[in-house]
Amino acid sequence: MSARIALLGLGEAGALIAADLVAAGADVRGYDPKGVAVEGVQARGSEAEAVADAELVLSVNSSHDALTALTNALPGLRPGTVWGELNTASPGVKAAVAEAAGEGVDVVDVALMAPVPGKGLRTPMLVSGPAAQRYADLLSPLGAEVTVQPGPVGEAISRKLLRSVFYKGLAAAVVEALAAGEAAGCADWLRGNISAELAGFDDRTIDRLVEGTHRHARRRADEMAAATEQLGELGVTPRVAAAARDLLAELRDAQEGTA
Repeated sequence: MSARIALLGLGEAGALIAADLVAAGADVRGYDPKGVAVEGVQARGSEAEAVADAELVLSVNSSHDALTALTNALPGLRPGTVWGELNTASPGVKAAVAEAAGEGVDVVDVALMAPVPGKGLRTPMLVSGPAAQRYADLLSPLGAEVTVQPGPVGEAISRKLLRSVFYKGLAAAVVEALAAGEAAGCADWLRGNISAELAGFDDRTIDRLVEGTHRHARRRADEMAAATEQLGELGVTPRVAAAARDLLAELRDAQEGTA
């Protein structure tokens, strides 16, 4: 018998995952408050109706709607159902969903570790919680790439968000720097410089970055203060530059005992 899976939230990510599940032979039913339909997915009129006969639920709603979706689905959930929480919410929100579900429903924390477009069901998933292995056993045969992360609900998304501090922070710094480079008339030069620096990263780079930041906090705080001032003069709001300046100033003050 094919796996009975309910999809809650058929936006871009949910629709792509649902379509791949159908193609893999799963028995899929779904609900989206906007009435979105996906070919091959049995449309249900509410969250509770969608989950009523499912052994696995994939909640692909926004983080703001996570608890609402669970609350609306509870009347239809059967004991032993696995509830996969796929949104990018904080660990606290994921834990709150697990608590609200109660003992009869096995909530797992699913962190999607890459963009869903282009990958769909094969988007790498990091999964934590007591029922993480059951989640993997249900989805892996259908083509999903699931890695079980030992730990409670919230552990998987915690790791994704910690990575996001670096990756999204790096992206924000590049965007801000190039905007300033454009205003200063040297965007091409700066783009090439950034590319060369990133290409040179290796396992030792993190140690150099961390050690250098602490060792040279005073000088670098002054440098970033000047960079922040320059961006203001160029008409670019210095969000990342100012944050770097402030962090370096805190490290400097802590080292000098002036905090």
